[in-house]
Amino acid sequence: MEPETPPTIVAFPRPVLQVAFDRAELMRILDLYGRMVAAGQWRDYAMDFGKDAASFSAFKRSAERPQARIEKRPSLRGKQGMWALYGEAGQVLKRGHELGGVLSIIERRLVKAVEG
Repeated sequence: MEPETPPTIVAFPRPVLQVAFDRAELMRILDLYGRMVAAGQWRDYAMDFGKDAASFSAFKRSAERPQARIEKRPSLRGKQGMWALYGEAGQVLKRGHELGGVLSIIERRLVKAVEG
């Protein structure tokens, strides 16, 4: 009697259904959000996770356009950077390869709000 060979397990790659923030990215964004709330600049937020991009929008009031929107678009990783910061009118304020560099504009605004 021959010993049976164990079945071969083949791992199939799962398709990426949506883009999301990893834990460190989300903690960095929520830390900034908390400081902006404490400074009275923001009151509400929304997150959107799509097939091409994930975004975090911060609002002064919940019934208006977002005051800032942070977007992660991995398809642009090799080009101008996967991170982008959009202003209230939808204009691109900053693009980059690192989240910290993109958030620096908002962090500078936070320092001015605290000093003033």
